[in-house]
Amino acid sequence: MDGHDDRASGRVIPTSKELFLGFLGLGMTAFGGALPLAHRMVLERHRWLTEAEFVELLGLCQFLPGGNIINLSVALGMRFRGVKGAVSAIFGLIAVPSMVVVMLGILYQHYQHDPNIKHLFAGLAAAAAGLLIQMAVKIALPLRKNLVLAALATVCFIAIAWLRIPLLWTMLVMTPVSVVITAKFAEKGTVK
Repeated sequence: MDGHDDRASGRVIPTSKELFLGFLGLGMTAFGGALPLAHRMVLERHRWLTEAEFVELLGLCQFLPGGNIINLSVALGMRFRGVKGAVSAIFGLIAVPSMVVVMLGILYQHYQHDPNIKHLFAGLAAAAAGLLIQMAVKIALPLRKNLVLAALATVCFIAIAWLRIPLLWTMLVMTPVSVVITAKFAEKGTVK
């Protein structure tokens, strides 16, 4: 391994190449839940961070907009190698999935009029819709115990789904409104 070994902390400081290759391997194997694999790669296999450092960095990445694993790759690259490390890590992470999407796009372009392919994509669309509905139900179930939070969620849903107000504008208005309403009702003990 070419990375500098920080013996005092047990960490290995990765090079830009090691960041690229580490996240390339992660991008090739992690379809969906990549965080457990990232944890194993960063802590156990490469020893780039300690457990406490990983948790702290992940907390920051969860606060930032975007996917946690994408944010983690950029943050880790920036931490060790600056902009060059961030670019290396993110390109490593997205290289294989990007090639897969391009290849599927090429195949779809060639076979888009084939009825079997149309049925395949209709089935994929139905599966994606089912997953989206399942996620919405999972998020909404805890709200049934609290009418205030359920009402706020309903207003957001109506604004976005039926009134077609853009998500950004809905969030800019409803976030402060929901914070104020939740705080007011929390004082009265009706919001848990």
